[in-house]
Amino acid sequence: MSRLRPSGPVAALLIALLVHLAGMLLIKGFGTTFGIRAMLVLASLLAIASIGQTLAILLGGIDLSIPFVIGFANVAAAQLYAQGVPFALVLPGVILAAMAVGALNGALSAVLAVHPLIITLGIGTALQGAVQLWTRGFPTGGAPSWVQQFVSIGGRFGPLPVPPLVPFTALLALLVVLLLSGTVYGRRLYALGSNPRAARLALVNPVRVWTVTFALSAGFAALAGILLLGFSGSAYAAVGAPYLFQTIAAVVIGGTVLIGGRGGYLGTVAGAICLIELTTVLVGLGLQPPLVQATLGIAIVVLVSIYGREAHVRDLI
Repeated sequence: MSRLRPSGPVAALLIALLVHLAGMLLIKGFGTTFGIRAMLVLASLLAIASIGQTLAILLGGIDLSIPFVIGFANVAAAQLYAQGVPFALVLPGVILAAMAVGALNGALSAVLAVHPLIITLGIGTALQGAVQLWTRGFPTGGAPSWVQQFVSIGGRFGPLPVPPLVPFTALLALLVVLLLSGTVYGRRLYALGSNPRAARLALVNPVRVWTVTFALSAGFAALAGILLLGFSGSAYAAVGAPYLFQTIAAVVIGGTVLIGGRGGYLGTVAGAICLIELTTVLVGLGLQPPLVQATLGIAIVVLVSIYGREAHVRDLI
């Protein structure tokens, strides 16, 4: 029976298809072109924010600073642009600043041998506090028009009836897959996630890999925060709050196991699509936010119980 069970990405896409069909049957206008484009935009934003979470979980850790970094980038980009800094400098500057924070997360976790759950939560909370002090709780500014058009649901990319964000996310997904499957960094990431002791004996430097991984995680979270600035049109320090749950959920739904060393980013993309589809259907059915959250939690528990039956997971518990 285990051989007949579909892989994580395939299972997530099958679930997304079933949820979409259910939505078309139960909700009037669910399958419209505008609705599909809106879900693709939301799924793309979640997929980008989940890149770092995928890398961190493959390494055997977790990054709880992602929502705080998203909020930092969202506010910092808006504030700097409002102060007259060219956005061509704001974009790389904010991402590099976020990567420095992420590198600190990874280095401290590896050097101090402390689980990144604690480190990332502490540093993320401090980062959010610093943002609040900087803006005094009232961030100003927005994104230039080209960023807004890049993520606009009504936008088009050449002949494609989708905004540029969607093909950009597809290209980014391809690059991440190549990074994991075709580079030395990817092999070392999987090695450390699968068996840290054996990886060290193979001369893999854990501090370096952890530092790079969490730096990348923060960088992609910052990119998501800047894109969310264009999507919403205004800055909001807590804009990343929903992504704490959603990024982990997308990774888990996509079949990446939480103990590390098993899974991949294609599964996360499929998980992001599935999660957005399911959320949209539940909201369309008129469920209140707490009930939506509870339903999503139950769905994730079911999926984790399925993936957790794999021998790779059972043998390590």
